[in-house]
Parts: sequence; structure tokens; C-alpha cells
Amino acid sequence: MFVDRVEIHVKGGDGGNGCVSFRKEKYVPRGGPNGGNGGDGGSVIVIATEGLTNLAHLSSQRHWKGDRGEHGLGSNCTGRSAQDLVITVPVGTIVRDRDRGFVLRDLREVGDTVVVARGGKGGFGNTHFKSSTNRTPRIAEKGTLGEERSVSMELKVIADAGLIGLPNAGKSTLLSRISRAHPEIADYPFTTKYPNLGTVSLDAERSFVVADIPGLIEGAHLGHGLGHEFLRHVERTRLLVHLVDPMPPDSSDPLHNYNVIRDELSRYSSTLATRPEILVVSKMDLPGSDEVRDRLSKELGREVLAISAVTGRGIPALLQVMSDRLMASESLPPEEAPPSRSDLANRRVFPAGPAQAVEVIPPPMTDVDIDKPVGA
Repeated sequence: MFVDRVEIHVKGGDGGNGCVSFRKEKYVPRGGPNGGNGGDGGSVIVIATEGLTNLAHLSSQRHWKGDRGEHGLGSNCTGRSAQDLVITVPVGTIVRDRDRGFVLRDLREVGDTVVVARGGKGGFGNTHFKSSTNRTPRIAEKGTLGEERSVSMELKVIADAGLIGLPNAGKSTLLSRISRAHPEIADYPFTTKYPNLGTVSLDAERSFVVADIPGLIEGAHLGHGLGHEFLRHVERTRLLVHLVDPMPPDSSDPLHNYNVIRDELSRYSSTLATRPEILVVSKMDLPGSDEVRDRLSKELGREVLAISAVTGRGIPALLQVMSDRLMASESLPPEEAPPSRSDLANRRVFPAGPAQAVEVIPPPMTDVDIDKPVGA
């Protein structure tokens, strides 16, 4: 199962309560306060890691809660702080606050992290409140509550080039020929139901990642076929490779088919429609394919490459053109700018709710004989 969108609810662990305690030992009169502080609650952290291709592992667990910190104890023992709860996601995941809509972070690199729910701080024990005028404080703080929010995650695969076109245009076959990817290939529409990635290695120094996107059809913006569901996965690409079938099974016009895909791209995103594109006529092993290529080149007034994934014709030339275009292109700005702070993972993220008021724990005290005055 391929899942590229998921919503979860996260809550940081609550901080431990401070302790009200007094030292009471034989031969130690007026021992004074010795209540320890509470430990901090565990934060919920999202980190991008290798080895994951989608968000399916999060679809079965929608609630994530950090452990709370331990309460403080007597003898100035501080409660143990809880460990952070780490959620792993694939590279390319955009983490948003679901209710407020802003982007917490775009995890574009391996190791990128974001704290989505900060754990609460432990409360001070009564030792913290002693002073020259208050030698027997009988108060301590409760730990603050952990932050809580609903988070939406959206995966946009990281690829340098994206293969687009109508169903059965030969995208999956081409990907299997130029990389070690093994997408499903069959002679019926919508064989590809989720994006496939493959790494193309030209030599020891040149390589790039290609994404095979499920085919579009006319009316995809209205929900026909798979709709625009997977076009988000080519938004990060720097280059589009548009494959056109010269002899469609439904006898449709290849030029019309090309314009259909261009129209659907424009309806989805004007930015995506202006992305650099290589037009390729596939299946050149079929009779009459050369005439179709010449016609497209003449009608559109641009270069049209020709390949055959079966015979290998034109594939080396296509890969060379793709490599040259990618080297010449500049990195595109992200569609949603992430926070610019490089140390975001070590800082508090946007507040998830109103500040928690500090509460005071009244007596009873621990480790003290309440029948006698303190220090008697």
C-alpha cells in the first residue's frame, strides 16, 4: 500500500511535579527543605530517514504521545527526564500544522528533523524556593503540560526528472531500461498506481533520480482516472520528460494527446507548466513512428527526441540530453519555504496552544513529622 498523505495527533509528555520534602535525620536539627525538581517530558520529533518510500507505517497509528517526566523526590532527587519520541518519515515529507495551516518544516534531506510537540518542563521542588526569609517553603510547582497539536504530513518524492504522459506511453518501460527499478509493466491503462523512483548512473560522476508518475488522462482536473493525485510528486523535479505514444491503442491523435497533458499541467500548477521539458516519442520500433515524430517537430516547432525501450534506440542520446539539462538548470525554490533557522530541531516550534499556568502543590509534606514543628 502506497500512502503519501496522513494526519496524526501528537502530544509532548507532561513535565514531572516538584517535591515538597524536608530533611529529617537523627542529630540533624532543622535539616531544611530537600524536595527535588520534576523531570522534563519527552518531545515528539519527526526525522527524515533513508529506507522509507511512503507514509504507510503511520496510517495505522494516529495518536503519538511522549512519556511524562518522573516526579521529584526527597533528598534533592530530581525526577528522570523522559526520552524523546521519534517518528521516522521518508525524505521529501512536508510537515504542517493541520489546524493553522503553516508549514513546520520541509524535510528535504536525510537527517532533517522538526520538533512537532515540545515536552513539558519539570516543576521546581521546594528546595528551589528556600531563602533567608523563607527557610521552610511548603510549596512546589507542577510540571507544565506538553504541547499538543494535529499534524498533517504530505510526501513529495525527491527526483531530478519526472516522466509524464498518457497511460501506456511507455514511462515504466523506460524507467526499467535506464535504471534498476522494477515498476509493474502491462498492456492495460493505469498499470502504475503510485510513483516509482530509479537512479540513472551515466558514469562515476554523473547520476540523477527519475520518477515515473502515474498517467494522466483528459479531464484529470475533474477527477477522471487518477486525477491530479500524483502530480505533487513532480513539483520538486527540475526537468519533465514528456513521452508521447506514436500509435495509441485508441487511434487518438498524438498531437492532441500532447496538448491534453500540457493542459492538465497548466490547470494543476502554472509553475509546473513552465518547467523545462523534453518531448520524446516512444515506441519507435512501431511502423510509422518516424512520420509522427516529424509531424510533432514541425507542428510544435521544437526538437523531438525518439526512443525505443525495446530496441534501445535513442536512449543514450536521451540520457545525455537529460544530464546536460539538469547540469545547466538551477535548483528550484521550494513551493513552501521552510523556516530559515538552521537549528530548528533544537528550538521550540510555533506554540501549539496557550501557555500553561504554574500550579502550586499544597501540603501534605513528605518525610516530615507533621505533628511537630518543622526543625523541632
